[in-house]
Amino acid sequence: MKLINNNGFSLWGYFMFDQLQQQLVKLGPQLLRVPAQTMPFPLQRVCLENALNRLLATSIEDEELTFLADKWLKVTVTDLDLSWCMTLKGQKIQVAAPQQVADVSFMGVLNDLILIAGRKEDADTLFFQRRLQIEGDTELGLEVKNLLDGFDMTLLPKPALHGIAKLAEFIAQGSATRFIPNQPRDA
Repeated sequence: MKLINNNGFSLWGYFMFDQLQQQLVKLGPQLLRVPAQTMPFPLQRVCLENALNRLLATSIEDEELTFLADKWLKVTVTDLDLSWCMTLKGQKIQVAAPQQVADVSFMGVLNDLILIAGRKEDADTLFFQRRLQIEGDTELGLEVKNLLDGFDMTLLPKPALHGIAKLAEFIAQGSATRFIPNQPRDA
């Protein structure tokens, strides 16, 4: 077996990088869990409200989020054990503690939510694979999913767009099944 390919790259190096990437994708959420949970909720709320109101300003202005008026959406990142509830009050997204009774809930692991944000996975696919759970008001859930699907990612600041795209690509590659030497391959 040739250990150096025609481009001068070590196959062993590729294999080791793949192993490291897979471990980072697998363990990353566990490493983020404690720091994410120790952030006080008022700080989480301010950060989320500022980010969401900036990102969704055009949608709010165009009245594309009226379906969220007086309705509560709960988003839970299950492997981080973090949840937030949000609604549209007036012309602003308001974030509340997870104890708020929600009309619809979206639940998934961090990596899958990043894959959705980075357009590497479709919410419908993850839902049917039971990797994304949606509970509660079906019509409201569909409206939220359609908003996510139709969101113009170019509205994001370029560094955020680039960061999400790179992180989603890293997770997608690290989650993929790889050929491991000395394992039988299908003929």
